Amino acid sequence: MIEGKLVRLRAVEPEDAEDAFRWMNDREVSRGLMARYPFSFESEREWVKNAAKPLDFGNARFAVETKEGVHIGHCGFHGASAENRRAELGIMIGEKEYWGRGFGTDTMLTLLRFAFEQMNLHKVTLGVFEFNERGLAMYTKLGFVEEGRFREDLFQDGRYWDLVRMSILRREYEAVHGEAVATAAPATT
Repeated sequence: MIEGKLVRLRAVEPEDAEDAFRWMNDREVSRGLMARYPFSFESEREWVKNAAKPLDFGNARFAVETKEGVHIGHCGFHGASAENRRAELGIMIGEKEYWGRGFGTDTMLTLLRFAFEQMNLHKVTLGVFEFNERGLAMYTKLGFVEEGRFREDLFQDGRYWDLVRMSILRREYEAVHGEAVATAAPATT
């Protein structure tokens, strides 16, 4: 498991499908995920099955749970490029009672630490819709920089919304959160 202060990231397990099904069919949860139509239990079971395959550079998807073992979401990387040392980050805290309490921020910090210290990524990217003000504030606080916008990229709730593209480079992460352990000088005896 990958430990944070409030959360731990673990491998996705088959029993996670029930939570994923509930979260993806909760409009308040799925609104920021480009999810428009209802999800079947079978589709979520298939997503979990694919996510539960052995983890590697191209399949780094995790379940998020509290230190007490409560499954509260999923996160991970997709579109990873070994040559460019880049990957796209995705996060969903599905248990709404954990919103606004630091669990999303800790999940992001834990995932970024893993990205830079273990996966040796140079850059982590993400997309967030302009209506997700809490997400935009969190990503900015963590050191992400807006790279651009896909103007009026999503039609939802009767209007078009911009998709904000953001990224953080390893050196930006280290400037805000401290140098990665992997690059620290080895101890001498």
